[in-house]
Amino acid sequence: MGRFKENFNLFRKNRLGMTGLFILLFFLLLVILGPILPRIDEMYRPMTGVDKEILWSTPPSRAHLLGTDFMGRDILSQLAHGARIAFMVGISAALASVLIGTLVGLVAGYFGRLTDTLLMRLTDILLTLPSLPLIIIIAAALGKQSLWIIVGIIGLIGWPSTARVIRAQTLSLKERPFIEAARVSGASNFRIITRHIAPNILPLSFLYMTFGVTGAILAEAGLSFLGLGDPSVVSWGMMLQWCFTTGHTFRAPYWVLPPGLSISLVTFAFYLIGRALDEIINPRLRER
Repeated sequence: MGRFKENFNLFRKNRLGMTGLFILLFFLLLVILGPILPRIDEMYRPMTGVDKEILWSTPPSRAHLLGTDFMGRDILSQLAHGARIAFMVGISAALASVLIGTLVGLVAGYFGRLTDTLLMRLTDILLTLPSLPLIIIIAAALGKQSLWIIVGIIGLIGWPSTARVIRAQTLSLKERPFIEAARVSGASNFRIITRHIAPNILPLSFLYMTFGVTGAILAEAGLSFLGLGDPSVVSWGMMLQWCFTTGHTFRAPYWVLPPGLSISLVTFAFYLIGRALDEIINPRLRER
């Protein structure tokens, strides 16, 4: 508890981290307010949208603060729903990739030899492949457009960089005196990994998770914009795709700017938080 309090105090003094945290709190507030905003069900009144008085895209007004899309659906309520999808996709995919990467890095670094060689060669192969085109190919091959399939694909492809870092840290930790003492006392490999090595590399895993959230949100937005997302889910990428396919990209800036800026701000916020955590984990990066 004392260690957590000390690290939190360091985080509070970091301007970059606090800026990112305030941005995320704003979007979390948007997620909380989402249910009380106008309905956005895309299958509700398909000929007239949500507002039966509006049959086309309209600019911001008192009734619709950010305007409406081509079916009369409120853009602000879509933005709130898209924030929930962004957090869900980003955190779920990043958590999956970090768990896989941490497990692979721990096993490869601790056991070494043939196990290390096989796992690291697989990691090298995935690192050389371009991530977004690979995700697009897999998503197109599966055919079925589902949000959870996209999360699974991103999680299964995004772990190699984490595995590399965790392996390097594990190689360093397993030579420390306290690990040797655990071996001499008769501790099993499983106990050494779970009780002595894993707790020391979890902060590093959490750091890479913050960066993974950024990549996952951008990947989902890119897939949705290209038409490979789940059309039944209102995400920021899907909002951009609807705007582009209906020819409103340059005619309706009130429609294209909110989701585009939201994607940029949320990914930037997670990046700032990651930078702040990096300075906490690595004391050499802290300002004197």
